[in-house]
Amino acid sequence: MTAPTTTPWYQDGLKFSCTRCGNCCTGAPGFTWVTEAEIAGLVARLKTDDAAFRARYTRTVWRKGVKQVSLIDQGTARNHACVFFASGKGCTVYEDRPRQCRTWPFWKRNLETPEDWAAEAKECPGMNRGEVHEVAKISGIAADDGLV
Repeated sequence: MTAPTTTPWYQDGLKFSCTRCGNCCTGAPGFTWVTEAEIAGLVARLKTDDAAFRARYTRTVWRKGVKQVSLIDQGTARNHACVFFASGKGCTVYEDRPRQCRTWPFWKRNLETPEDWAAEAKECPGMNRGEVHEVAKISGIAADDGLV
């Protein structure tokens, strides 16, 4: 017997096109998780070496009992922007940004209910505008627990 499937509320897809406003890159302190492959890509992009990159741009965090690496934030008094965010420019490593950034806003917490999506859309001008993303793509991204 096959388990019943439920159709997500976003079965017709969702619109999103990044405006590079930086709202998801700034604000409260947080974590931007990076994999070893993403670090290697950023090291190559910035033409530096691994040790120097890690010392300048990352921090090690214990998350769910596992040692992980996060990008640091700028940590100013009023804004904890990602280290790679520049006011007026946006993400300075956009083409090589981590998967966590590339998959915004299709995170589980934003997709739980239409109200969750609408709440995030108040802060993100790219949500509900632009390209329609199909339910299969959205669900695939949201199913990855390791993102956020």
